Amino acid sequence: MSQQIRQPPARRHFIIQLAVCGAALHAGRARAQARVDEDSETAVSLGYKHDTAQVDAKKYPQHKPEQKCLNCSFWQGAQTDAWAGCSMFGRKQIAAGGWCVAWRKA
Repeated sequence: MSQQIRQPPARRHFIIQLAVCGAALHAGRARAQARVDEDSETAVSLGYKHDTAQVDAKKYPQHKPEQKCLNCSFWQGAQTDAWAGCSMFGRKQIAAGGWCVAWRKA
């Protein structure tokens, strides 16, 4: 009677699996990142709106319609991202078409 001895997976196979799992975990965290709530204390204090067209012109006369989070120096995403990080909001994401009083030309 012959017994087969199970050999552990090759080291290279293990390392590849570890890398794939790590990348998947990182991607899942990035997608799950919370978005800024317009009613949060920080958003209200900065006059943040997800849509620049919704900004109160009387309250924020410095606002111009072409000013969007996407073209702000604090935008931390790519030009194609709909949502990305912002220095003003810590780990929360903002809308590319949004605006707040901290807007500065990129």
